[in-house]
Amino acid sequence: MKLLRAATLTVSDLERSIANYAKYFDYSVVKRGDVPADLAASWQAPASAGLPYAVMQPSSGAEVYLRLIQQPPVAGYQALRSYGWNAIEICVQDVLTANARMENSPFEIIGPPREIEGLDAIYPMQVKGPDEEIVYLTQIRDDLPAFDLPRAASTIDKLFILVLGCSDMKASLDWMVRHCGLAVGREEMEIVYTMIAKAYDLPMEQLHKISTMIHGRDVFLELDQYPPAAIPRPHHEGMLVPGCAIGTLWHPEFDSLPGPWITPPTRRDGPIYQGKRAATIKDLDGALIEIVEA
Repeated sequence: MKLLRAATLTVSDLERSIANYAKYFDYSVVKRGDVPADLAASWQAPASAGLPYAVMQPSSGAEVYLRLIQQPPVAGYQALRSYGWNAIEICVQDVLTANARMENSPFEIIGPPREIEGLDAIYPMQVKGPDEEIVYLTQIRDDLPAFDLPRAASTIDKLFILVLGCSDMKASLDWMVRHCGLAVGREEMEIVYTMIAKAYDLPMEQLHKISTMIHGRDVFLELDQYPPAAIPRPHHEGMLVPGCAIGTLWHPEFDSLPGPWITPPTRRDGPIYQGKRAATIKDLDGALIEIVEA
């Protein structure tokens, strides 16, 4: 089954972000409200209780969501300079069409469409939103030999990969296997990674290590080894971190997972949870991984 369920982004102006994702991504609001205190506690973010949020869904109707939570910006926060969830990847029908849409949008094109040597199956580009959120927009042209990749059913469709920046990628892979019941897909590939090179003022030709994580033939997490200059994500005391704050996964063997959960698993309602139990853990660098029983 497909395990990726949602990505939670913190934004400084909820109404502005809703309008941006509606106009340029064709997403629509399926639920909104204020963050319940017990849910904020489950993220170890009690000061995020009561903050307004919206859950948005792609026009294809795919049940994979973006959750936007409004909170004050963190002064000096820069995308890609800290550990944790650093990007979301969304599949598109045609990356050149997506690029044309982004050219006159609030989303800055930081990586124009570019084919990746040795990965003919994908044709990606990257943008940065007003709150330093990084979004990859990727056209899927074929499956990989060992993995299945989604095909977009709308111009800009669903989230299909979350990208995690790591201080020690190998240790993070091992931790994910033990605590999240996942498997390693492709391990320690070396690629030219222009976004990381630009973020850290490194030579463009320098190679960077990345790995993927899978469940069956579903590849849905990318782990990046970050340079030594990366830092823990700055944040307001008791609040979620800026940028992509939470990655939410389904899991068909929820009771087999060892935790340790921040708070005990609890049944929750709404499109992300659908009445199932959910609980959250923190990875080695402090990234929040919310897991929902499938």
